Amino acid sequence: MSEPQAPNTKNEKVANAQQRYEITRDDLPLHCPMEGMSLWNSHPRVYIPMDNGRGKCPYCGAEYVLRD
Repeated sequence: MSEPQAPNTKNEKVANAQQRYEITRDDLPLHCPMEGMSLWNSHPRVYIPMDNGRGKCPYCGAEYVLRD
């Protein structure tokens, strides 16, 4: 049985809620979870190298794509 989740009352983005995120150059250097994401149920912060405008988190598998 899973534990109940706390409600998101601060209008924070939920960490690891998506598997694909579009980012801009303002988000660089990129780390997962990103700024503004609720961290209580996430993994440790890890910096993501971007290769040809794409990166992938080794913890949660989230893919990041740099918008032009």
